[in-house]
Amino acid sequence: MFSMESNVRNFLEMMIAEKGASQNTFKSYSSDLEEFQKFLKDECSINKLELAKKADIKQYLSYLEENKYSAKSQARKLSVMNSFYLFLLSENIIKENPAFGVFSPKIGKSLPKYLSKEEIELLITTAKKIHSARGIRLEFQMELLYATGLRVSELVSLPLKSLIKNEFIEVMGKGSKERLVPLNPKAVKLFEEYKNVREFFIPKNETSKFLFPSRSASGHQTRDAFYKNLKDIAIVAGIDPAKVSPHVFRHSFASHLLAGGADLRAVQIMLGHSDIATTQIYTHIMTDRLKSTVEQKHPLAQLFKKK
Repeated sequence: MFSMESNVRNFLEMMIAEKGASQNTFKSYSSDLEEFQKFLKDECSINKLELAKKADIKQYLSYLEENKYSAKSQARKLSVMNSFYLFLLSENIIKENPAFGVFSPKIGKSLPKYLSKEEIELLITTAKKIHSARGIRLEFQMELLYATGLRVSELVSLPLKSLIKNEFIEVMGKGSKERLVPLNPKAVKLFEEYKNVREFFIPKNETSKFLFPSRSASGHQTRDAFYKNLKDIAIVAGIDPAKVSPHVFRHSFASHLLAGGADLRAVQIMLGHSDIATTQIYTHIMTDRLKSTVEQKHPLAQLFKKK
């Protein structure tokens, strides 16, 4: 981490205390502000973030574009700067927000990628054929991801006590918001199998509060380790590993639920989205379903078919 100015530190601490920002958000914001500070020093001869002007921010965005940063990355960095300068403004440290009025790069909307039910089933059954503790754990983890739509950070850091009466899983999501997600019978069955091998992942003579313990510094399996396991099992299953990721499982969970007739609001709650607008990226699934319903059920459509 860079030599953090007191104003930056105060801003980041505010984000954690008042906004419920996670450690990942803390690191991301810190990194973005560090990169902007370096740019100001190297390209604009400005040593303090507080002295930046609107023209400097525009120049920085041009620099990012020239260096092939995606529109999404540029927009995120601008959002961080805007939040930082709004904080300084609220603390009367600056008189105006230099990021105000700077237009964010236009981000093209892409439809979420998801796997078919058959591909999900193939991945899970492939893990089942690995007759080891790691195979049993991975089978349970994939079933849990597909059954609940958890984020990978939520999955790997689940406390052992998060499973409530084998019916629900209690999840601590973004912004320290808790939610309950129901478990299906298969996930419950695999959990019972996994409990028999869980101790394999705990160092000798130690205990762990995590559902997926490991010898990592955090005490639980890391996101990178799980990500690698998914890629490896995809290769064994004969599925392009580029198609498989924890987030693709999350998208598959939501897409398959909606395709099966689930309510958008219910899916929003299970995904832990604070705003239903975020969940609406899946409306293309609903559009296809509604079109099919009209074609199959509407009396005029049936009459047209008879002709």
